[in-house]
Amino acid sequence: KQWYQRRVAITAGIIMSEKLREALNNIYDAKVPPSWTRISWDSSTIGFWFTELIERNSQFHAWCFNGRPNVFWMTGFFNPQGFLTAMRQEVTRAHKGWALDQVVLNNEMTKSTKDDITAPPPEGVFVHGLFLDGAGWDRRNSRLIESPPKVLSAPLPVIRIFAENQVLAKDSKMYECPIYKKPRRTDLTFIATVVLRHGTADVEKWIMRGVALLCDIK
Repeated sequence: KQWYQRRVAITAGIIMSEKLREALNNIYDAKVPPSWTRISWDSSTIGFWFTELIERNSQFHAWCFNGRPNVFWMTGFFNPQGFLTAMRQEVTRAHKGWALDQVVLNNEMTKSTKDDITAPPPEGVFVHGLFLDGAGWDRRNSRLIESPPKVLSAPLPVIRIFAENQVLAKDSKMYECPIYKKPRRTDLTFIATVVLRHGTADVEKWIMRGVALLCDIK
Protein backbone atom coordinates (compact mmCIF):
# COMPACT_ATOMS: atom_id res chain seq x y z
CA LYS A 1 0.00 0.00 0.00
CA GLN A 2 2.78 2.44 0.92
CA TRP A 3 4.59 1.72 -2.35
CA TYR A 4 1.43 2.58 -4.30
CA GLN A 5 0.89 5.74 -2.25
CA ARG A 6 4.48 6.85 -2.87
CA ARG A 7 4.15 6.38 -6.62
CA VAL A 8 0.90 8.33 -6.70
CA ALA A 9 2.31 11.06 -4.44
CA ILE A 10 5.39 11.48 -6.64
CA THR A 11 3.14 12.05 -9.66
CA ALA A 12 1.06 14.51 -7.60
CA GLY A 13 -1.93 12.18 -7.61
CA ILE A 14 -2.35 12.54 -3.85
CA ILE A 15 -0.98 14.90 -1.21
CA MET A 16 2.48 14.00 0.05
CA SER A 17 1.99 13.32 3.76
CA GLU A 18 4.71 13.72 6.37
CA LYS A 19 4.95 9.94 6.75
CA LEU A 20 5.39 9.42 2.99
CA ARG A 21 7.96 12.23 2.81
CA GLU A 22 9.95 10.69 5.66
CA ALA A 23 9.88 7.27 4.00
CA LEU A 24 11.02 8.69 0.63
CA ASN A 25 13.84 10.62 2.28
CA ASN A 26 15.02 7.45 4.02
CA ILE A 27 14.90 5.46 0.78
CA TYR A 28 16.85 8.22 -1.00
CA ASP A 29 19.50 7.98 1.74
CA ALA A 30 19.58 4.16 1.38
CA LYS A 31 18.07 3.76 4.87
CA VAL A 32 15.17 1.57 5.95
CA PRO A 33 12.10 3.70 6.77
CA PRO A 34 11.12 3.48 10.46
CA SER A 35 7.58 2.48 9.44
CA TRP A 36 9.10 -0.65 7.87
CA THR A 37 11.31 -1.63 10.78
CA ARG A 38 8.37 -1.43 13.18
CA ILE A 39 6.82 -4.46 11.45
CA SER A 40 9.95 -6.18 10.12
CA TRP A 41 13.61 -6.04 11.16
CA ASP A 42 16.54 -3.64 11.44
CA SER A 43 19.14 -3.37 8.71
CA SER A 44 22.03 -1.00 8.07
CA THR A 45 20.93 -0.14 4.51
CA ILE A 46 17.83 -0.65 2.42
CA GLY A 47 19.89 -2.77 0.02
CA PHE A 48 20.74 -5.26 2.76
CA TRP A 49 17.10 -5.15 3.88
CA PHE A 50 15.82 -6.17 0.45
CA THR A 51 18.46 -8.86 0.08
CA GLU A 52 17.42 -10.32 3.42
CA LEU A 53 13.76 -10.08 2.43
CA ILE A 54 14.43 -12.17 -0.69
CA GLU A 55 16.45 -14.75 1.28
CA ARG A 56 13.79 -15.00 3.99
CA ASN A 57 11.08 -15.48 1.39
CA SER A 58 13.18 -18.15 -0.33
CA GLN A 59 13.54 -20.15 2.90
CA PHE A 60 9.84 -19.99 3.78
CA HIS A 61 8.76 -20.73 0.20
CA ALA A 62 10.97 -23.83 0.08
CA TRP A 63 9.67 -24.90 3.51
CA CYS A 64 6.03 -24.53 2.47
CA PHE A 65 6.25 -26.17 -0.94
CA ASN A 66 9.23 -28.55 -0.73
CA GLY A 67 8.93 -29.75 2.86
CA ARG A 68 10.92 -29.17 6.00
CA PRO A 69 14.53 -28.03 5.32
CA ASN A 70 17.46 -30.17 6.37
CA VAL A 71 19.18 -27.08 7.76
CA PHE A 72 17.65 -23.76 8.84
CA TRP A 73 18.98 -20.24 8.31
CA MET A 74 18.67 -18.69 11.77
CA THR A 75 18.78 -15.12 10.49
CA GLY A 76 15.72 -15.77 8.36
CA PHE A 77 13.37 -15.88 11.34
CA PHE A 78 11.68 -12.77 12.66
CA ASN A 79 11.37 -14.55 16.02
CA PRO A 80 14.19 -17.12 16.33
CA GLN A 81 13.41 -17.60 20.04
CA GLY A 82 9.97 -18.88 19.02
CA PHE A 83 11.58 -21.24 16.51
CA LEU A 84 13.79 -22.77 19.21
CA THR A 85 10.84 -23.02 21.60
CA ALA A 86 8.87 -24.89 18.92
CA MET A 87 11.80 -27.29 18.54
CA ARG A 88 11.80 -27.87 22.31
CA GLN A 89 8.07 -28.60 22.17
CA GLU A 90 8.59 -31.05 19.30
CA VAL A 91 11.28 -32.93 21.21
CA THR A 92 9.21 -32.91 24.40
CA ARG A 93 6.20 -34.46 22.65
CA ALA A 94 8.44 -37.18 21.21
CA HIS A 95 9.45 -38.36 24.70
CA LYS A 96 6.79 -39.64 27.05
CA GLY A 97 7.03 -38.18 30.54
CA TRP A 98 9.03 -35.11 29.57
CA ALA A 99 7.78 -31.70 30.68
CA LEU A 100 8.46 -28.62 28.58
CA ASP A 101 9.49 -26.47 31.54
CA GLN A 102 12.20 -29.01 32.41
CA VAL A 103 13.61 -29.37 28.90
CA VAL A 104 16.72 -27.28 28.16
CA LEU A 105 18.63 -26.47 24.99
CA ASN A 106 21.92 -28.13 24.18
CA ASN A 107 24.10 -28.14 21.09
CA GLU A 108 26.96 -29.81 19.30
CA MET A 109 29.24 -28.39 16.64
CA THR A 110 29.70 -30.00 13.25
CA LYS A 111 32.45 -29.47 10.68
CA SER A 112 29.95 -29.15 7.84
CA THR A 113 28.69 -26.26 5.76
CA LYS A 114 25.01 -26.00 4.86
CA ASP A 115 25.72 -27.57 1.44
CA ASP A 116 27.22 -30.64 3.12
CA ILE A 117 24.00 -31.40 4.99
CA THR A 118 21.87 -33.92 3.09
CA ALA A 119 19.49 -35.04 5.84
CA PRO A 120 17.98 -33.57 9.02
CA PRO A 121 19.32 -34.64 12.42
CA PRO A 122 17.57 -37.49 14.24
CA GLU A 123 16.39 -34.95 16.81
CA GLY A 124 16.59 -31.19 17.01
CA VAL A 125 17.59 -28.92 14.12
CA PHE A 126 20.64 -27.99 12.09
CA VAL A 127 21.27 -24.23 12.01
CA HIS A 128 23.60 -22.23 9.77
CA GLY A 129 24.43 -18.59 9.10
CA LEU A 130 25.94 -17.64 12.47
CA PHE A 131 29.09 -15.52 12.80
CA LEU A 132 31.60 -15.63 15.62
CA ASP A 133 32.43 -12.16 16.94
CA GLY A 134 35.52 -11.61 19.09
CA ALA A 135 37.31 -14.87 18.34
CA GLY A 136 38.29 -17.23 15.56
CA TRP A 137 37.18 -20.80 14.97
CA ASP A 138 39.39 -23.87 14.58
CA ARG A 139 37.30 -26.00 12.23
CA ARG A 140 39.55 -29.03 12.49
CA ASN A 141 39.41 -29.21 16.30
CA SER A 142 36.01 -27.49 16.70
CA ARG A 143 37.10 -24.93 19.25
CA LEU A 144 37.64 -21.21 19.84
CA ILE A 145 40.98 -19.72 18.85
CA GLU A 146 42.53 -16.28 18.46
CA SER A 147 41.13 -14.22 15.61
CA PRO A 148 43.44 -13.77 12.61
CA PRO A 149 44.75 -10.19 12.25
CA LYS A 150 42.20 -7.68 10.93
CA VAL A 151 39.42 -10.30 10.91
CA LEU A 152 36.49 -9.07 13.01
CA SER A 153 34.14 -12.01 12.58
CA ALA A 154 34.30 -15.60 11.38
CA PRO A 155 31.55 -17.77 9.89
CA LEU A 156 30.68 -20.77 11.99
CA PRO A 157 29.92 -24.22 10.55
CA VAL A 158 26.51 -25.81 10.98
CA ILE A 159 25.36 -26.25 14.58
CA ARG A 160 23.00 -28.95 15.75
CA ILE A 161 20.69 -27.57 18.42
CA PHE A 162 18.56 -30.02 20.37
CA ALA A 163 16.79 -30.38 23.69
CA GLU A 164 17.46 -32.53 26.74
CA ASN A 165 15.43 -33.32 29.84
CA GLN A 166 18.19 -32.42 32.25
CA VAL A 167 20.41 -29.54 33.23
CA LEU A 168 24.02 -30.43 32.47
CA ALA A 169 26.81 -29.53 34.87
CA LYS A 170 29.08 -26.70 33.73
CA ASP A 171 32.23 -27.81 31.93
CA SER A 172 35.30 -25.59 32.36
CA LYS A 173 36.36 -26.49 28.82
CA MET A 174 33.15 -25.03 27.38
CA TYR A 175 32.33 -21.36 26.90
CA GLU A 176 28.68 -20.33 27.23
CA CYS A 177 28.31 -18.17 24.15
CA PRO A 178 25.28 -15.89 23.69
CA ILE A 179 23.57 -15.52 20.31
CA TYR A 180 22.31 -12.12 19.17
CA LYS A 181 20.26 -11.13 16.15
CA LYS A 182 22.35 -8.05 15.37
CA PRO A 183 25.75 -6.56 16.31
CA ARG A 184 23.91 -4.27 18.74
CA ARG A 185 23.80 -6.52 21.79
CA THR A 186 20.76 -5.85 23.95
CA ASP A 187 18.09 -7.89 25.69
CA LEU A 188 15.87 -7.27 22.66
CA THR A 189 18.34 -8.90 20.27
CA PHE A 190 19.35 -11.82 22.54
CA ILE A 191 18.21 -15.24 21.29
CA ALA A 192 19.77 -18.05 23.32
CA THR A 193 23.06 -19.45 24.60
CA VAL A 194 25.16 -22.24 23.11
CA VAL A 195 28.31 -23.88 24.43
CA LEU A 196 31.58 -23.78 22.47
CA ARG A 197 34.78 -25.61 23.27
CA HIS A 198 37.87 -23.50 23.90
CA GLY A 199 41.52 -24.48 24.04
CA THR A 200 42.69 -22.21 26.84
CA ALA A 201 43.19 -22.86 30.53
CA ASP A 202 40.74 -20.19 31.62
CA VAL A 203 37.33 -19.47 30.13
CA GLU A 204 37.48 -15.93 31.57
CA LYS A 205 39.61 -14.92 28.59
CA TRP A 206 36.65 -15.32 26.24
CA ILE A 207 34.20 -13.82 28.71
CA MET A 208 36.29 -10.66 29.05
CA ARG A 209 36.50 -10.37 25.27
CA GLY A 210 32.75 -10.57 24.97
CA VAL A 211 32.80 -13.39 22.44
CA ALA A 212 29.34 -13.91 20.96
CA LEU A 213 27.53 -15.34 17.97
CA LEU A 214 25.71 -12.96 15.61
CA CYS A 215 23.00 -13.78 13.10
CA ASP A 216 23.88 -10.69 11.10
CA ILE A 217 27.13 -8.72 10.92
CA LYS A 218 25.92 -6.01 8.52
